[in-house]
Amino acid sequence: MDVPFLNARDINARYADELKAAAARVIDSGWYVLGQEVAAFEREFAAYCGVRHAVGVGNGLDALALILRGYKELGALSEGDEIIVPGNTFIATFLAITENRMVPVPVEPDPTSFNLDPGCVEAAIGPRTRAIMVVHLYGQLANMPALLALARRYNLLLIEDAAQAHGAISNGCRAGAFGDAAAFSFFPAKNLGALGDGGAVVTNDTVLASRVAALRNYGSEVKYWHLFQGVNSRLDEMQAAMLRVKLKYLDDDIARRRHVSQRYRQGIRHPDIRLPAVTSEEQHAWHLFVVRCAHRDALQQQLQRLGIQSQVHYPVPPHRQSAYASLRDVRLPLTEQLHDEVLSLPMGPTLREDEVGRVIAACQAFECPP
Repeated sequence: MDVPFLNARDINARYADELKAAAARVIDSGWYVLGQEVAAFEREFAAYCGVRHAVGVGNGLDALALILRGYKELGALSEGDEIIVPGNTFIATFLAITENRMVPVPVEPDPTSFNLDPGCVEAAIGPRTRAIMVVHLYGQLANMPALLALARRYNLLLIEDAAQAHGAISNGCRAGAFGDAAAFSFFPAKNLGALGDGGAVVTNDTVLASRVAALRNYGSEVKYWHLFQGVNSRLDEMQAAMLRVKLKYLDDDIARRRHVSQRYRQGIRHPDIRLPAVTSEEQHAWHLFVVRCAHRDALQQQLQRLGIQSQVHYPVPPHRQSAYASLRDVRLPLTEQLHDEVLSLPMGPTLREDEVGRVIAACQAFECPP
């Protein structure tokens, strides 16, 4: 495509020398798992998020699952507990819950932000509810003051799925620092992306952080002594070194993403294309720029004909997936409508001004089918 959805090669090329130097440092160290690079990144990322602890793990799904597993080990959660979760999210949010033999309770989103609707959350709280898992969808912070108030009122854990929201901020507080614990993904396409897979759990809870650190490493705090039935999910030294380089530039990259979003929102004025609603600029890290169109497929096809790549995040909600046939009777009409209408336009810190202009022009020229 002439205008790629995201150009990871160009993103990393900007710091190629630093990345290569970091890789050489790891190679020369002779230590490749749970060494100085991981420890340093954990300190730096925790400081960036404004929390006491970060624990590097293998990927974003593992980060979510290990938070729940850690709380189970500590007695705060049990199998069979219900966790309220957005209906419109990537399936990983659900998988982390069911992997721990807990029950996802999907609810409808706020119709403007697409994030969790606090009113729907409160209506779904029942006798088995033990936690709210909030997703900062597309990079925009959910209504955390209202969700925090609900969690405290009903004595629930509040867990952030911040996989798309690195760097989003509200009143000086960054994504990951609002709830009891948060999960991040460092998949290469994320705002802070590794050159492979990776994830992290962040929290102010020292006991939880210690438990997750053991669980990620076969349940071991001391080599060959296993306190828990853990897993192997460790952020490796090479990815930690890459992330340390890229973390230094994250805020600059987010600023560029915000510039692109501003151009889109100023330039796209098509009556059949609904632009994303923004609570405030700093609360959105613009991992994705998602529009709504009743003729989504036709719009995507026109963009493709004009050499512009776009993606659908996500075509089928989790409760309509075969993997969750047990939820077949759940009715979430707004969630299902969103999944039929959303389209993600090109977004990234290396998107050129002329490419942004081409996307705007293509959207403006869209002719709805009869």
